[in-house]
This record gives sequence, C-alpha cells and structure tokens, in this order.
Amino acid sequence: MSLLTVASRPRIGAAAQWWVLTSRLIRPSWRNGELVTAVVAPTVFTLGFYVPLNLVMSVYGHGLSSYAQFLMPMIVMQAVAFCATSAAFRAASDAKDGLTVRFGSMPMPATAPLAARVTAAMYRAVVSLAVAVLCGLVIGVRFYGSWWHTAGFMALSLLIALSFCLGADLIGSLAKSPEAITQALIFPQLILGLVSTGIAPAHQFPSWLQLFARNQPVSQFVYGLRALAGDPSGNAGVVGWPVLGPGLAWAVGILVVFGALSAVVAMRRTG
Repeated sequence: MSLLTVASRPRIGAAAQWWVLTSRLIRPSWRNGELVTAVVAPTVFTLGFYVPLNLVMSVYGHGLSSYAQFLMPMIVMQAVAFCATSAAFRAASDAKDGLTVRFGSMPMPATAPLAARVTAAMYRAVVSLAVAVLCGLVIGVRFYGSWWHTAGFMALSLLIALSFCLGADLIGSLAKSPEAITQALIFPQLILGLVSTGIAPAHQFPSWLQLFARNQPVSQFVYGLRALAGDPSGNAGVVGWPVLGPGLAWAVGILVVFGALSAVVAMRRTG
C-alpha cells in the first residue's frame, strides 16, 4: 500500500525545484547582509573614488566631459565584482555544509542547485546595477546615446555580471572554504580594477604597465560600457565591433568556459 502511495505522488517539475532552491537563497538575503552589500558596494566605491579623484583627474585629464562620465563603467564593474564574491561565498558555504552533496543525491536535475545559485546571484547583481546607475546619475552621469545604446549598456553589464558570478560560483564550490575564497577573490579584483582604464587613462600608467592596463579584460569591458553610455566630447568611443567586440568576447568566453566546467562538476557530483 505504501509503495502505491509513493508511486502515485506527483513528481515535482524541474522548474518548480529550481524556484524552491532559488527562493531559499533570495528570501534571507536582507537578513544575512548579501543584499545590503549589493546596495552599499557601488555607493561606497562611488564616494571613495569620485570624491578624492575628481579634482585630480580634472587636472591630469581623462578625455571626457566629466570624470563622473569616465568613472561610471568602473562603478558598474565594482558592483558586479562584489556580487560575484557573494556568489563564491554562497557556493563555498553550500559545499562546506554538505548541501551540495545532499542535493546531488536527490531526484532533481544535476544543474538545478547551480542554476538556483546563479539566479540568486543575478538578482543581487540587478539590484547592485540599479544602485550603481543611480549613484552615477547623482554625480552627474548621463546616457547620451540612443535608447538602444542605453539598453545595450544594461545588457552588457548583466552579461558581465553573469560571467563573473558563474565563474565565482565554480571557484567557490571547489574551494569549500567561504572565508578563504572571499579573501582570495579580493586580490584579483583589486589588481584588475586598479590597473585598468576604468579609473585613469592608459597613458597615465607607467610605460611598462600600459599594455596590460589597456588590454586586460576589465579595461575591455570598460571601453564597451563607456561607448554605450556616450559623451558630448565624442571621445567615449564609437559603438561598434572594434570597441564592443573584445569585451563581448571576454564575457562570452568566460561564460562558456566556466558554464561548461560548472555543468561537468555538477554532473559528477550526482554520479
């Protein structure tokens, strides 16, 4: 009789399982500070860099109509970088607590927990992006392109966020140490952020560092976002493949590589 009862129970669909796991991560985000960090991070970065550097960069030059316009893409980059760090922390916490192994033994798609974690991370990224844009508007940033340029700015920002969060989730799930992975991700975030064209033009770096500062992934993301935001000076870059292509290639490449590796890891844990 019990076997018939079990057999007659309706199977929960993959979409419902994904939503339950996603809700598990989104609901407590205010209490555990994850959403607060998503709001505070772009605000602190805006104040921390715009206020002290505005006058300095006005003297040394940045090529655009205002330093706020120049800095805006970097505010977005820092916002999504902090969301990626939170994604790594969450993945490492689930692995440390044994939830990843437990989910792997349950009758659900192997990638459902991964999809839920990434969805929750993107939820925080959307909030952080909105706050970053608001901070930019407060310091004088404006979008000078067409409506589709502005939509492209938001879409590229979210694509970058997705690639960062997916990569960070994989690193966190493999590391299994929330504290260690958070500290480990801060270093590349600082290096790639500070040695990029998001804060200062490439020619203001030492000559031996200019090639790296100009061509590293964060700088390529910044070039694309800056062109999509536009500027009255005409120096923000032309929206086209030569400017957008390298950043898009980096984002898609990170997404494909880490997405495939994440899927492989998830499948092996259910095997």
